[in-house]
Amino acid sequence: MKIESLPPASVEPSPIVATKPRRWRKPVIGLAILALVGAGGYAYTHAGSGAKPAAPVASAKKDVVHELSARDVARVEARPLALTLPLSGSLTPLAQATVRSKVSGVVRHTTVQEGMQVAAGQVIAQLDDSEARARVAQQQALLADANARLALAKKNQANSAALLKQNYIAQNAYDTSTNSVELAQAAVDSARAQLDLARIAMNDTTIRAPIAGVVSKRHAQAGEKLSPDSPVFSIVDLKQLTLDAQVPASDIPRVKVGQEVQFKVDGFGDRNFAGKVLRINPAAEAGSRAMLVYIGVDNPDGALRAGMFAKGMVTTEKTAARPLLPLLGVRQEHGRDLVYRVDSGRVVAQPVKLGLRNEDEGLVEAVDGIAAGSTVLAVKLDGLKPGDKVKLPNQE
Repeated sequence: MKIESLPPASVEPSPIVATKPRRWRKPVIGLAILALVGAGGYAYTHAGSGAKPAAPVASAKKDVVHELSARDVARVEARPLALTLPLSGSLTPLAQATVRSKVSGVVRHTTVQEGMQVAAGQVIAQLDDSEARARVAQQQALLADANARLALAKKNQANSAALLKQNYIAQNAYDTSTNSVELAQAAVDSARAQLDLARIAMNDTTIRAPIAGVVSKRHAQAGEKLSPDSPVFSIVDLKQLTLDAQVPASDIPRVKVGQEVQFKVDGFGDRNFAGKVLRINPAAEAGSRAMLVYIGVDNPDGALRAGMFAKGMVTTEKTAARPLLPLLGVRQEHGRDLVYRVDSGRVVAQPVKLGLRNEDEGLVEAVDGIAAGSTVLAVKLDGLKPGDKVKLPNQE
């Protein structure tokens, strides 16, 4: 009976039961707070990095601008394009002459010196003509004698003709008188020819310039005795020169008569001279296996001199004025030629039809597809494709 009535056994559990709920509620509340905090953080994080940030990333990728340098682009220019061939040689006068004495004689005086301009027909030297004058007088006397003999022979012929008509002489006698007239006439003709030669020899004692030009050398001085064919002066005409240039035989097929030539001469700085191909030597030079090309050069101001060395190039082919593109910027895609053109700040693939190429200048002729004034990429840039946005140099 004591065991059943033990009240402490049934009363003590009450505080324990009350204590346990307090211990369980604290962790639950903490967990709930943590869950709320985590949910709020998750919501905050996803609210800051969700769909809204995706738009700026796509916008940044869409607005990428490639900045180009001045070497990356080129402005298309329309002008003729030419293929050239280098050449070099020396300048020689087209017309030059060495004046020689035609007769023997002593030089009385000269009227010009080296470097002086002379005109065609101008007196440049005078020989002693006393001997020539004496020969002229002698031939004049011989001619007068021959004329007198001819007159006598004609008189005898007339007498013989009258006697023959009256049968006082035979036909043979008349023929003899006629023959005498013919011989006398031949003697007159011979004497007249000798007189002409004497007069020519006397005129040759006055030496004249055969061409207009500049005296390049004086070979004789006053007082010297000259024999026939002795040189007296050398004269060159500098208004027309010839550039004798050597061209390799392998390149001769590219050279044609009439082609333009541009060249420079030492001592004239950057001044350019022009000429045209006049002739092409058909035979190659021994040893060098090169062929001479003769180029005519106008020299109206006389700046160029004979013997100067010139270096230049001959234009073997030339086009009309058309747009020119940089060779390094030309691409081949799907079997067609194209360039990248910059239009309104974006790259555009522009198909073109190409013509003449000049590897030395790095240019190619655009027959069709692009106009002068367009801006194209001068080189091939990796990572740049049609549609990309670009910024040109010096462009804000």
